[in-house]
Amino acid sequence: MMRCPRFRYASPSTVREACRLLGDAGGEAMILAGGTDLVPNMKRRQQVPATLVSLRRIEALHGLKTTKGEARIGAMTTLSALVAHPELRERYPALFKAAGQVATPHLRNMGTLGGNLCVDTRCNYYDQSHEWRQSIDFCMKKDGKICWVAPGSPRCWAVSSTDTAPALMALGARVLLAGEGGQRDIALPDFYRDDGIDYLSRRRGEILTDILMPAAVPGEASTYWKLRRRGSFDFPVLSVAAWIRRDGDGIVTDARIVLGSVASRPVIAPAARLLGSALGPDAIEEASEEASALAKPLDNTDFTLGWRKKSARHLIAGALRELGGEDPRSLGTIARRAAELVPV
Repeated sequence: MMRCPRFRYASPSTVREACRLLGDAGGEAMILAGGTDLVPNMKRRQQVPATLVSLRRIEALHGLKTTKGEARIGAMTTLSALVAHPELRERYPALFKAAGQVATPHLRNMGTLGGNLCVDTRCNYYDQSHEWRQSIDFCMKKDGKICWVAPGSPRCWAVSSTDTAPALMALGARVLLAGEGGQRDIALPDFYRDDGIDYLSRRRGEILTDILMPAAVPGEASTYWKLRRRGSFDFPVLSVAAWIRRDGDGIVTDARIVLGSVASRPVIAPAARLLGSALGPDAIEEASEEASALAKPLDNTDFTLGWRKKSARHLIAGALRELGGEDPRSLGTIARRAAELVPV
């Protein structure tokens, strides 16, 4: 049985107190939200904080509030609470689908939106027991000096494994970060770095407190598709979030496509080929081909490299065709596999 290393536990009741505790720890503390990713990592000795600062008792970080059509979601809101929220599915379908496909119902009851946004990057050579990693020599992400995915590379290529970040980026979300120096309001893409180790732009002592959602407007639609080996539990090996806005004539006036699990951060793909179209087959094919060029799989997740590369174009096209009004279950094998995971 794997056990966590010894650690100190702090449970503050305010954001200010939590920030102070993190600052006093001098980099030796980590934030505990739902713990569904951090605790297993601690058991595998991937992360060994001296202190855990739990955010569970901070009431200000829980729940969803709407003001003038905009939504403010506390970072400690559980994924299950998001999926059960009566307005979320109608206003933000991409977030609803992404939250509903994280892990399993039991883990969604514990896992939080903030925790999923900050979830650790993943790699076949990193997500193993301490003894396994020790047997091949540790990698640069923890205790070693080499990236086993690309041994000649000076950087870590562990991939972003968050489901909700691509969906929220496609929807145009922002995040609030609180620290001893004050509060920062940044666009969600600026929260991530393309580095498997230092993958967040969160400063030492800062806490992700809120996710800010823009007001839903007429003519917009969004979706999230996820590819994984099993129909539950697994992290994505590829995900696609898509958002469009159409005018009264059905012409696309704005669009966003975001790819997940193709790099150490979610990747914003080009969507300009959709603009001015009625989301017809030609526009979808061209946009899917262009966006899929950003998917450059490495040997760090499940499935073979070639298959994952080919799947990208089909998954993107399927998501866009769904936004165009087609039934995802009729769009081929890969599309059916993704559609089967959409919560009802």
